[in-house]
Amino acid sequence: MLDQLAALGQGFLVALQPAKLLFALVGVFLGTAVGVLPGIGPALTVALLLPVTFKMDPTGSLIMFAGIYYGGMYGGSTTSILINTPGESASMITALEGNKMAKAGRGGPALATAALGSFVAGTVATVGLAFFAPALVDLAVQFGPADYFALMVLAFVTVSATFGDSPLRGLTSLFLGLLLGLVGIDALTGQARLTFGVPELLDGVEVTTLAVGLFAVGEALFVASRRKYAPEEIEPVRGSLWMTKEDWKRSWKPWLRGTALGFPIGALPAGGAEIPTFMSYTIEKKLSKHPEEFGKGAIEGVAGPEAANNASAAGTLMPLLTLGLPTSATAAILLAGFQQYGLNPGPLLFAEKPDLVWGLIASLFVANVMLVVLNLPLVGLWVRLLAIPQPWLYAGILVFASVGTIAANPSPVELIMLALFGVLGFLMRRYDYPIAPMVVGLILGPMAETQLRRALAISLGDPAVLIESPLAATLLVIALIALVAPYFLKGLERFKAAED
Repeated sequence: MLDQLAALGQGFLVALQPAKLLFALVGVFLGTAVGVLPGIGPALTVALLLPVTFKMDPTGSLIMFAGIYYGGMYGGSTTSILINTPGESASMITALEGNKMAKAGRGGPALATAALGSFVAGTVATVGLAFFAPALVDLAVQFGPADYFALMVLAFVTVSATFGDSPLRGLTSLFLGLLLGLVGIDALTGQARLTFGVPELLDGVEVTTLAVGLFAVGEALFVASRRKYAPEEIEPVRGSLWMTKEDWKRSWKPWLRGTALGFPIGALPAGGAEIPTFMSYTIEKKLSKHPEEFGKGAIEGVAGPEAANNASAAGTLMPLLTLGLPTSATAAILLAGFQQYGLNPGPLLFAEKPDLVWGLIASLFVANVMLVVLNLPLVGLWVRLLAIPQPWLYAGILVFASVGTIAANPSPVELIMLALFGVLGFLMRRYDYPIAPMVVGLILGPMAETQLRRALAISLGDPAVLIESPLAATLLVIALIALVAPYFLKGLERFKAAED
């Protein structure tokens, strides 16, 4: 406990430096802005900034990326409440009650409980991150190559099974990423693989180029391909922005319950923010003294899910920092950000770069304070952002993506790859294939291959080594269950439907 407090104190010394505070402020401002704009989430924004920040201070850049992640969670609630359009998938539940409150002239209290709930949840969950992460690091230090390989197999399966509606499509996306991970010089033999005589491919496929192509270019092409929908009607914020005594009384327990759900579920390999927000809404509906208000604008239906949403963001950072495992699309892009600076998140990062890790964790507390100060007074500004014409917005994204990629890697081959990945990202969206597993496959694939070959080398080629460790065997069984469960549940649903 004392060690964690001392490390966190050192982290605040880093996070409170003027330059780091500026990075945090830029991050939370950008994050809130992109959270407000429907279709542009934190994953896309961080992907766009990766090539631009590759020569900047690693600690400052990562603080900015984390600020964008937290800010995106805050900003998503604004559009959910005011125009019934979630900026982030995790804000879908907030729209159910929040928009009804706005239509009833209570948009102010809805925005206030969302912002304050996010602050409470973000702060409590970041405390959890600071105190539980070192314990997970101590456990991870004892992992052998077979354990690490099993852990990465679990990450592959859970990411593929939980992103998108179809596990098969998720696995297809993952396979493409793993295939791209094979491109380049084999670290053990020195042989070139899948380079097709192109010298630029000897170093492998750049994660930043793939991320920017799939997320930014693919999204811009997808938006351009769709016909124009009728403009959303923005609900004006009427009356006071502040909450009444009754609002406070009905909000504080949902904030705490949402936090208790969001943090541990966000930290699970198959967690994410959607599951705890749905669970929080269901629990609040059952526990509420005013169940008749649900569906008509119950403040608990905004407070609980928003708290769960933000707590899950801190939870997602725990497996990312301690094990190097991303459990969300944004976490996958953050992992690419670490790798851009030659850093590999995991147990060794806490030992080798304590200033960076603890500075990043401390900056999350700072970001939370900044966000609650930014969100309530500037709600008018965030609403005005919705008036930006989509053609301008996405044309700017395409220009920014191209210029950033050329700046990071001045090569025609890189630009051609960006265009190809952009078209692939568009096609994947068009046919409902998740794109996050592909990025995860490219990042974790080479690591999984290295651990597999290391384990087999130690055992002189005996594959039994992969299940000899109780931990590795347990992780592989969990991965198998995660792979089979969706098909089993679908079969069960069909069986029930046939009986009815």
